[in-house]
Amino acid sequence: MKVLLDLQYLNVATTGIKTYMMELARAAMSYPHPDIVWIFSHDPETQSADQTFKDPKSKIQRLNYHLDYFRWKEFQLPDLIKKHQPDVLICPDFVSPAASLPCRRLTVIHDAFFWQMPQNYPKWWRTYFLRLIKKGLKENTEIITTTEYSRKSLYKHLKKIYPMTVIHQVPKKLANGVDTVFLEKHSLENHKYLLHIGTFDKRKHLPLLVRAFGDFLKKTNAEFKLVLAGGAGQSVQMNDKPVVDALVAELGLQDRVILPGYVSDAQVRTLYEGAFAYVFPSENEGFGIPIVEAMTFGVPVIHSDQPALLEVAGDAGLSFNTGNQQDLTEKMILLSSDFDLRSSLLQKGFARSKDFSSKKFIEAFHQVLLSN
Repeated sequence: MKVLLDLQYLNVATTGIKTYMMELARAAMSYPHPDIVWIFSHDPETQSADQTFKDPKSKIQRLNYHLDYFRWKEFQLPDLIKKHQPDVLICPDFVSPAASLPCRRLTVIHDAFFWQMPQNYPKWWRTYFLRLIKKGLKENTEIITTTEYSRKSLYKHLKKIYPMTVIHQVPKKLANGVDTVFLEKHSLENHKYLLHIGTFDKRKHLPLLVRAFGDFLKKTNAEFKLVLAGGAGQSVQMNDKPVVDALVAELGLQDRVILPGYVSDAQVRTLYEGAFAYVFPSENEGFGIPIVEAMTFGVPVIHSDQPALLEVAGDAGLSFNTGNQQDLTEKMILLSSDFDLRSSLLQKGFARSKDFSSKKFIEAFHQVLLSN
């Protein structure tokens, strides 16, 4: 069986989808199957490093990217299929070609955000992208998604029922070594800070986290800091970074809330290894990679009771009512004062993280690929 993996989107992908694509390609290479031959549309490392369309500064640059993406999906990728004649095409970025294809399609739709949260996207872009997704769901199409929550959400919003399989993804492998200069620069001490890594999208509820952290400090007089690492939200509609900046100033937390911006893999590893706890207050997630990452490093996790996060964490996380600032503050206080609870969560989390391995990830794909 020949399988073509479409990696074009790596030239602009960030955060979760980038990790998904890179780790799928790496797992395919690391755990070969005797009955499957993998063909990559692009070298993953080279495509990921391509800067041509990253961080467009103008409408013209954004338009050029969309034209390039459309040209790839609708013309160049079908031509590649004619050349290699794969049995299966995997598109891990929501969109499969609208053209008729002579092979099975596995389209990865990571979540239902475009349907659930229309207010977070420019109207024209959301309409265009949803049209691309729907036009690619044709012929012999099967959908892969990341959690049971996402599967149920997609069935609710898609008008046609497609075969759909849940495959839990895996976090990226972070290089060994720590960046001690980074910790010194921000005056961070091991196990003296709470951590969140990710963009400042509105659905992440980071203003709620800042307010809860401020209340936590008032009620405990603890010497903790809060690190919010990551860049601005992906659009003006989605970006909560200005709100967080203003809130930090309003609450006088400039010395306690650290905003380092984007961080390197070495810095991510450094932050995980020194964190007292990871806090994930998001109102909506398709999976929640940071939960697994934190647990891998032996960091206890406080997370909202959003369904996908409950599914990923299992019984190894400390959940609070989504959107409830008081409950989040109470969970911070509980974790900081109960050593036995923290120790238990650490052990459970480390065990839970082993359920999300590259080997299990690719074996689940092998099972789907060989099922027909």
